[in-house]
Amino acid sequence: MNELDAAGITAPDLRAAYTECRRINAHHGRTFFLATRLLPARARPAAHALYGFARMADELVDNPAPGSDPAAALDRVGDLVDVVFDGGTPDDAVLVALADTVRRYDLSRDLFAAFLKSMRMDLSPVEFATFAELGEYVYGSASVIGLQMLPVFGTIGPPADAEPGAIALGEAFQLTNFLRDVGEDLDRGRLYLPLDELAAFGVSRSLLEERRPDPRIRAAMAYFVARTRAVYRRAEAGVPLLRPESRPCVRTALTLYQGILDEIVALDYDILTRRAVVPKSRRLIVAAPALARVTLSRRSRA
Repeated sequence: MNELDAAGITAPDLRAAYTECRRINAHHGRTFFLATRLLPARARPAAHALYGFARMADELVDNPAPGSDPAAALDRVGDLVDVVFDGGTPDDAVLVALADTVRRYDLSRDLFAAFLKSMRMDLSPVEFATFAELGEYVYGSASVIGLQMLPVFGTIGPPADAEPGAIALGEAFQLTNFLRDVGEDLDRGRLYLPLDELAAFGVSRSLLEERRPDPRIRAAMAYFVARTRAVYRRAEAGVPLLRPESRPCVRTALTLYQGILDEIVALDYDILTRRAVVPKSRRLIVAAPALARVTLSRRSRA
């Protein structure tokens, strides 16, 4: 069944809005989009809408149009989010789909406010001294997305019991992004790895900017990879609290994203001049068995 039909989305303008979000997810979110294939059809449009919104805001900050004002663009997005939560109809396809998702799943306004706050933090040079300082940014940029997705995934008990796992899920993915994108972020004037943690290994921002192999950098990156794997373990502990039909999606996403850490190790932590990417073949090897099991289960219930 078409996922829009499964979700009961019938209005032409709404179907078009969700279709645009799905296109954005398929184009930009290779790992997440692959994982969403494992969700029940009725839940996929909401996942696409939430991804589409996050990607739209992120693009305004990371890849602004020449001559544009990213701060003003983010303010406009914030105004449109206010329209959504005030019950109005925004004039943007992604926000139209988001508004429907917000109403269907009763999502909190605070989650979107926290997300936009972190996006605004990226408009000026970014640097954090400690993980405690980094925490607010990570919560707003990533953990809130885990919390937004939680009602879409559904839980077998009180949602509050599953929230720590959802928060850790977003955190794990974001910390992985920070490690994968160190060089790219430096080009944008950003450094998300806490300076105090780097200094413990004798690494400074200026040393990273030299972009050359160094045993101190290798040791620091090995530490950050190990620390991030611990966050993944916290996220994995929350999977059994989700509805059974959502677990394959989340488990697959966790496995695929941890694969980026494996690629970083395979590069001997040389991530300043190279980008760790999980090959498409490996993504398919991971996802295919889960997709086959889910498909067989759905057919047996039909």
